[in-house]
Amino acid sequence: MPDRPRLVIASGNAGKIREYRDLLAGTGVELVAFDSEVDEAGETYAENARLKAETASSRSGLPALGDDSGLEVEALGGFPGIRSARLGPTQKERTEELLRRLEGTPRPWKGRFVCVIALATPGGETRTFEGECRGEVVPEWRGEAGFGYDPIFLVPGTGKTFGEMPPEEKRKYSHRAAAARALLKSGALQHLSGSIDARGR
Repeated sequence: MPDRPRLVIASGNAGKIREYRDLLAGTGVELVAFDSEVDEAGETYAENARLKAETASSRSGLPALGDDSGLEVEALGGFPGIRSARLGPTQKERTEELLRRLEGTPRPWKGRFVCVIALATPGGETRTFEGECRGEVVPEWRGEAGFGYDPIFLVPGTGKTFGEMPPEEKRKYSHRAAAARALLKSGALQHLSGSIDARGR
């Protein structure tokens, strides 16, 4: 029986890796975590996602998936955006810093999560896929699930933050799930699997 084709996930974020294992379950592809420790020097989500995926693919010799995501808050002009992971050293400190910056601005604090996935192959081909989720930031931490800004992001129509949702519910709404659905709909993974199988991997 041939080995399953392997796809590198270019991330050291355990929460993100768990999400991708769930989102891509059933594709027949074995996901391999690979923290390429890339300096995110891009000015857009797509540039950073491509940088991660292409670096991981080049270093591993395997097809690789990288993503970049962020929270854009309207009251802050789209901040923190691509700098979402840089507001502080820990999840708690990042959320507290964001809420501090929002103090004194009128509510609701509308915003959106954005995710861009890049899929890179050793042959040099890279494709990108984007997803988003609109909602609002709430002033208190709600729930312990997920990661990042999940506990302060309220999803419209649910009465819940991402931090209050189990993984199967979050998959219905999240920006990363939307980007993953675009990836799956494109057929890129099926084509990738065939290419990998043809090389004997």
